[in-house]
Amino acid sequence: HLELDIDAGAATVTVARPERLNALTFDVYADLRDLLAELPARDDVAVLVVTGTGRGFCSGGDVHEIIGALQHADTRDRLEFTRMTGAVLQALREVPLPVIAGVNGVAAGAGAVIALGADLRVLSRSASLQLLFTRVGLSGADMGIAYLLPRMIGLARATQLLLLGDRVDADTALEYGLATSVVDDSDLASAVAMLARTFADGPTLAYGATKALLTREQDMGLHAAVETEALVQALLMGSADHAEFHAAFTQRRDPEWTGR
Repeated sequence: HLELDIDAGAATVTVARPERLNALTFDVYADLRDLLAELPARDDVAVLVVTGTGRGFCSGGDVHEIIGALQHADTRDRLEFTRMTGAVLQALREVPLPVIAGVNGVAAGAGAVIALGADLRVLSRSASLQLLFTRVGLSGADMGIAYLLPRMIGLARATQLLLLGDRVDADTALEYGLATSVVDDSDLASAVAMLARTFADGPTLAYGATKALLTREQDMGLHAAVETEALVQALLMGSADHAEFHAAFTQRRDPEWTGR
């Protein structure tokens, strides 16, 4: 139920269970985790788009295939599953590629976590986000979202969304800073493709370094953050892309980025 398409450096992963609002199965979780681990080793991918087919982005874990099945599992198996789901969010944050979520409808539960784990989110006007874990009798802190969400929108709003499981429509998501942009439903695919093309055609090494530092510096003090940025910046000053910028600037032409 996970489709992968690669077009000139832009990889698109589509959850394809439209009849179930793209509800996740054990296999989809595992495949997404494994794909995110594989992508950094590929030379043909510079940016990742995650989206869904049909009316929804992803409605979360399948009630029958996951929730029902786990009713009969022991604690060890349940822990193995919950660690696997958390590994998906961690991989989204740590993969050294820009990740764009094209949210084409409902993103609920784990689906909302996956969308929020992306670096940028383009929402259709009919889209919504809902972290409804408490509404099914589980902790609102799931997959690492209680770490991520307060850093995105502040503790007060994160507490509200994780405790109450409120539905956040596209306009509210934009107001909260959870959406990069909101577009008409008919324009979503083209808007996401345009953004992905910007990354795929740009200085990919610089994008990857920026994302890595944004992620790692969340848990650093100022001294460590400044030193880490100094080391990485000095390294990139010796890159082919930085030299290409200088050559293009002096020759009054557009740079030809290589990601090297």
